[in-house]
Amino acid sequence: MRRHLPTFLLSALILALLVWYFWPASTPVSSPPGAAPASGLTSASASASTSPAKIETPASKIAAPPPASAERSHLADDLNSPKTDLRSDLRILNEVFGAFRTNLPREGNPWGSNPEITAALTGQNKLRLALIPPDHPAISRTTGELLDRYGTPFFFHAESGIRMSITSAGPDKKLHTSDDETFTP
Repeated sequence: MRRHLPTFLLSALILALLVWYFWPASTPVSSPPGAAPASGLTSASASASTSPAKIETPASKIAAPPPASAERSHLADDLNSPKTDLRSDLRILNEVFGAFRTNLPREGNPWGSNPEITAALTGQNKLRLALIPPDHPAISRTTGELLDRYGTPFFFHAESGIRMSITSAGPDKKLHTSDDETFTP
């Protein structure tokens, strides 16, 4: 019995490490009580972490609106604000993409067309995390696209899982002209 003890302990340690490594990371890291929440969120909702898990199908990811939550992100509050400029808007969006990657590290950047990326940023993602409020004035009510301060949809180009190029068509509202502004991290 004694000579099998080291083998048993080594096996238990390996099993514990495998469980820890492959355990799904389904919730964002929460802040300690009294500390400022991560990713620009104002208040943590205790009920969000205790709700039962739901199985999501591809259709439910797109069709289901994000649930009402006590948390509201303030990362995009100054997006298209008169007190900022276009370069600030692009930096704000870069911060939003950074927060998305931080909270959903296995996802990388959201991908797809502008409305699909906007849907992911407004809560239609695995964590139902809305980094931009769905009712933000920069989101077109008819197309679901995220618009620049001139009313033109932003052009997003995922250069990799961690790099997102963000382009505004600028005042002339035409892409690929001299007044375009692009932010590439």
